[in-house]
Amino acid sequence: MAGQRPGFPARLTTGAPATVRGRTPAPPPRPTVHATPSMASEAVRTRMVQRLARQGIADARVLRAMGTVERHMFVDSALVNQAYEDTSLPIGLGQTISKPNVVARMIELLLGAPSLANKPADRLGRVLEIGTGCGYQAAVLSHVATEVYSIERLRGLHERARANLRPFRLATVHLLLGDGMVGYAKGAPYAGIIAAAGGEAVPEAWIAQLAVGGRIVAPTQSSTGGQALVVIDKTARGTERRVLEAVHFVPLKSGIA
Repeated sequence: MAGQRPGFPARLTTGAPATVRGRTPAPPPRPTVHATPSMASEAVRTRMVQRLARQGIADARVLRAMGTVERHMFVDSALVNQAYEDTSLPIGLGQTISKPNVVARMIELLLGAPSLANKPADRLGRVLEIGTGCGYQAAVLSHVATEVYSIERLRGLHERARANLRPFRLATVHLLLGDGMVGYAKGAPYAGIIAAAGGEAVPEAWIAQLAVGGRIVAPTQSSTGGQALVVIDKTARGTERRVLEAVHFVPLKSGIA
């Protein structure tokens, strides 16, 4: 790969301008206030993991990662009592933190990439996350991938994710401010690409930046007008696409705001 990859945290300075002419940019969401010590209890996370297992999440790597990352550290203080429930929660700027089952399901699918066939104990290689949000999924990904690039188009959420992740000192996680629809070519090729927003189709840029043997897991528009989870595997012969269950994610948008 040409050039030196950025360290954490990083900014992607190319692409659309950070402000919109003629408008005052919206203020960033208020910083996350960390939860009370009772919410940090390992027992609370253990119960969440047990629920995920009952719901069908079977990959031990995913369950271990979900039990390690403290989800309450990524939500506002008013919502900490719901942090380990199987529900999505608002994080500001019209965005949400996905419910634990969806995060676990998508990461488990990502770990099913052809490059990891017959290697259940291995970590996935370099991963690109589209839509950092509050940073929670990037933190979980850091436990199952060797390196994580996470790109966010909303400056307020990018800054919030930086603040949320700073205490964890995750040297393998790189946060980028930029247009997720064009991916991040400087970090390619990726063993996996995972998206937290859905468009009409998976952008060609993502497929181009995916390594042979890699996998994309993303929501896309379904034939009924809703959204469905799509898995795309890249092989030496081309791509293979599977449409899975219905999901509901925020729309995939271009540019920086």
